[in-house]
Amino acid sequence: MKGKHQGMQKKFLDINPRSFYTLFGCHSLNLVLCDMANSCPKATSFFGVLQHIYNLFSTSTKRWKILQDHVHNLTLKLLSQTCWESRIESVKVVRFQTSQIRDALFELTEVSVDPKIKSEVDFLATYELEN
Repeated sequence: MKGKHQGMQKKFLDINPRSFYTLFGCHSLNLVLCDMANSCPKATSFFGVLQHIYNLFSTSTKRWKILQDHVHNLTLKLLSQTCWESRIESVKVVRFQTSQIRDALFELTEVSVDPKIKSEVDFLATYELEN
């Protein structure tokens, strides 16, 4: 894309010969941070747990309501593969409101009728968030 002869840089220079091309540094830094997080097994596991909690609550409006009743200031976010900011926001929720998320998970075990959901939620609340 940044090619001098056939890429975007060339197209911009054709339109305006006085234009100046600069590399988008924030995007590159964002990609480096994502690659660093994916290379560490503990980080990969941690973000996997966050994604699992988000998926568990976001797939049902009833479950999302239970989460909203317990977690007031911040909310869980979908983890993006390329946007590091979404990961930071998800970590803030767990860091500052772990007990509220655990309470929401425990309420979900009481309300849910699906045994698979109950076992997943119980495991997340008891083992993953505890550690």
